[in-house]
Amino acid sequence: MEPSSGRLPGLEATRPHMEPRASCPAAAPSVERQFRVLVGVTGSVAALKLPLLVSQLLDIPGLEVAVVTTERAKHFYSPQDIPVTLYSDADEWEMWKCRSDPVLHIDLRRWADLMLVAPLDANTLGKVASGICDNLLTCVIRAWDRGKPLLFCPAMNTAMWEHPLTSQQVGQLQAFGYIEIPCVAKKLVCGDQGLGAMAEVDTIVDKVKEVLSQHAGFQQG
Repeated sequence: MEPSSGRLPGLEATRPHMEPRASCPAAAPSVERQFRVLVGVTGSVAALKLPLLVSQLLDIPGLEVAVVTTERAKHFYSPQDIPVTLYSDADEWEMWKCRSDPVLHIDLRRWADLMLVAPLDANTLGKVASGICDNLLTCVIRAWDRGKPLLFCPAMNTAMWEHPLTSQQVGQLQAFGYIEIPCVAKKLVCGDQGLGAMAEVDTIVDKVKEVLSQHAGFQQG
């Protein structure tokens, strides 16, 4: 990592500012940096709502937002519709060439003050509950500082939601201290009617605001 700029080497200047590993001198008390939210998106059809979710998060004064995507999630949105930095698995390996290089999933967990995984599909739910970390997103979650909030929004077919494993896995995430934003019942894209749809974007954003209001480090601009 380049101490002079604090930016991640090899990424565009539009990428979010990453602080150097060493502690920086304290800024003037009157200067408040933005509160940093890292959004994780997985391969559920609810990823179609990512542009709207990011847009509404950016409407909250004082927030800086970045996104980590799985490869399957890319099927459901266009990167051109995401007005913030978007990280994927390739970025992890483009940045790391030798031992002295930064490790993206560690730098992202340091950078972020809050993580929101929306949608969290059945596959990634199972991975996180089991400790599997085989892509950038699950590596960030596995390394996450549990002193910081992590919110997750399950989204899957009703039959998958009602499988006994699902409640066990959701319970495991709650035991880690993560905050569930429950799914809702509606007609799903597959045509089934029932529980499993991701919570509405307004509901998700309201929950983020609620968590932020309880966080001493967040001050709206």
